[in-house]
Amino acid sequence: MEEKEKENIKERNEICSKTLKTGSRTYFFDARETRAGDYYLTITESKKNFSETGEISYKKHKIYLYKEDFSKFQSILDDMIRFIINEKGSEVISERHQKDFKNQTHHQNQDIKEIKRASEMKNVTNMNFEDI
Repeated sequence: MEEKEKENIKERNEICSKTLKTGSRTYFFDARETRAGDYYLTITESKKNFSETGEISYKKHKIYLYKEDFSKFQSILDDMIRFIINEKGSEVISERHQKDFKNQTHHQNQDIKEIKRASEMKNVTNMNFEDI
């Protein structure tokens, strides 16, 4: 297949695209066209990974969603989103997922201990050696 023919197929397949970037993940929502001229949706999750040598790679997962499944898919997605928000609220608790969460917790605990020590020191009566 010639390069120009591949480009024409790619152009025909890609009708509309939207991108959502969130931290180390990017989501691609692409409306594409079938050979018969109908449309379908692909949702691709791309996650940036770093190897031990520091090389960057991307791990991708793709979902193909066809029109006959749109209504059921949307209904279940809406139900699951409502369930999660009702159970856990809309606030994101992302600190637990950060690589240095333990370090942050350790530093926060150290800060709290220092504040307590400083508070305790304020309660100590100042005495001079001559007062003894």
